[in-house]
Amino acid sequence: MSNDPLLQPYKIKNLTLRNRIIMTAHEPAYPEDGMPKGRYRAYHVERAKGGVAMTMTAGSAAVSKDSPPVFNNLLVYKDEVVPWMKDLTDAVHEQGAAIMIQLTHLGRRTRWDKGNWLPVVSPSHHREAAHRAFPKKMEDWDIERIIRDYADAAERMKASGMDGIELQAYGHLMDQFWSPLTNELDGPYGGSLDNRLRFTFDVLTEIRKRVGPDFIVGMRYTGDEMLPNGLNREDGLEISRRLRDSGMVDFLNVVRGHIDTDAGLTDTIPIQGMQNNPHLDFAGEIRAATDFPVFHAAKISDVATARHAVASGKVDLVGMTRAHMTDPHIVRKIIEKREDEIRPCVGANYCLDRIYQGGSAYCIHNAATGREETMPHEIAKAETRKKVVIVGAGPGGLEAARVAGERGHEVVVFEAANQPGGQIRLTSQSERRREMISIIDWRMAQCERLGVRFQFNTYAESEEIEAEKPDVVVIATGGLPHTEVLTQGNEHVISAWDIISGDVKPGKNVLVYDDAGDHSGLQAAEVIAKTGAKVEIITPDRAFAPEVMAMNLVPYMRTLQRLDTRFTVTYRLQAVEKTATGLKALIGSDYLGSGGGGVAQEREFDQVVVNHGVIPMDDLYFDLKPQSFNLGEVSHDQLINGTPQSVERNPEGKYQLFRIGDAVSARNTHAAIYDALRLMKDI
Repeated sequence: MSNDPLLQPYKIKNLTLRNRIIMTAHEPAYPEDGMPKGRYRAYHVERAKGGVAMTMTAGSAAVSKDSPPVFNNLLVYKDEVVPWMKDLTDAVHEQGAAIMIQLTHLGRRTRWDKGNWLPVVSPSHHREAAHRAFPKKMEDWDIERIIRDYADAAERMKASGMDGIELQAYGHLMDQFWSPLTNELDGPYGGSLDNRLRFTFDVLTEIRKRVGPDFIVGMRYTGDEMLPNGLNREDGLEISRRLRDSGMVDFLNVVRGHIDTDAGLTDTIPIQGMQNNPHLDFAGEIRAATDFPVFHAAKISDVATARHAVASGKVDLVGMTRAHMTDPHIVRKIIEKREDEIRPCVGANYCLDRIYQGGSAYCIHNAATGREETMPHEIAKAETRKKVVIVGAGPGGLEAARVAGERGHEVVVFEAANQPGGQIRLTSQSERRREMISIIDWRMAQCERLGVRFQFNTYAESEEIEAEKPDVVVIATGGLPHTEVLTQGNEHVISAWDIISGDVKPGKNVLVYDDAGDHSGLQAAEVIAKTGAKVEIITPDRAFAPEVMAMNLVPYMRTLQRLDTRFTVTYRLQAVEKTATGLKALIGSDYLGSGGGGVAQEREFDQVVVNHGVIPMDDLYFDLKPQSFNLGEVSHDQLINGTPQSVERNPEGKYQLFRIGDAVSARNTHAAIYDALRLMKDI
């Protein structure tokens, strides 16, 4: 028996968990037609196989038709969900893990134009800022109906063999009853704290009637909304004690904050550049005050912190949810004394931001997550050892090297710079994005373990590549900033990279023209604004920095707004002219008619920064292409299906040739890593 606090079993009622690490409820948006089919099942089974004690599905599953998901959630108001959930439950149990599900009614945290176009309901008419729907103030029959819906859903989950359920009460309908900010009902469900809690206890009473006393029921809730006139810490402690004393709840899953705005959501679920485990001590206060099973998760991304959380008695079970999206085998690696091989969560929040923007959750640097049916988390050895030459040691090149190394191949990497990292090393110079360098550091450590050979300070030419006598060549050379985007005056602008790298000193009155909408534009603006300069960011888009997405945008906006940065949307920089006193920017708009409709504004600046993606550095690829047997061609069908590449176009060719990432076209870190994984896993 290990004496590691994380590896101790834990018992809740009749359920014994094999350790203290769980995945808290989350919805990666993998359901099909609201059901947990193959993709959903494979995702959770992989984490169960990796040793997690319990995985919680759905964040959250909808119990009612008037709680339509704003992204792809499970629909547990349908009877057809039971056999799908049973398949999932059985598959997770086979791997030795427990499985629960989180149930909810979203209340106002949704939209009326989703699902069946039913009115959004809440205990008041107050609109939630994030989803913008004005709710109907609930009537008595709404309350009665939704209580029944909760109980029906709980009964379905018990029938599916689930180990338990968790009810969601932060930002959703239950918490909308709890909070004086969102409950304007008269008694018996509004007014006093007793009345505001009545809906929750009525739901719990009805659920217990259906599932009995032995089925596990927990509550995930906010113990402090951290809003003026909202639920405060004292309210949270009192609610915690009442939940414990009700006899109907078996565990408390504590969060702190509010999620009705992007900023509130980001403080509740922090991202990179923000404090780690900011609410852990608060969860410990709840644990101490109640002497009751407490779970907690909020940016607990490393094993040392998780171990401290359990060893110190702050929590009974520690949630490492985003961490398990990055590495599903954390627990197994702890058991096998391989903690140093755990792929680190870097807090990039590509997972959650994609969900809230209507996509599936993907990890920024584990491309197998969410693709378990076609992409491996563990790389199998190849039958035949090959020589693989990779050019470029950015994230894509290093992933190609790692995967080829895991396959057992001889791997050599050429890199023009004196150290690895590419654009990741550039972006991680920002204090906010410093954690990104772990994407590189982890891969370098794996490559060292696998015997990959690196040649830095080497600008590889075709002769050097061919001298290695490779079987496979991967071009991962990335790209260079594209600033040639104006009708005139391109020679007068600099790139966002020039500012971020420190190669060019910021001006005093600066225009940042962001036509890519990614991190580089905001990073450059932040660097400039922190010098005290006057900064204006102009974009032709109707939405600001769309590639950064909601939660990642929050810290930038906090900094830039405090520094009085000006944000201008729907205008396009057309040209820049040199003047006696600086630079004149000619600014147009796509909305003024065909071709931009002429110049809308002329403005004076002393520096113009352009962020417009990158142009591929692909000369070496085209030099090598004639000597390759596939002539660089990739079968898209094989790529999509996760099967080996078999294209042969040149019988006289010497090697297979691929290019990945920005060497193909400007995309992002995840795309480069996914390119590398799906090409190299079968080499």
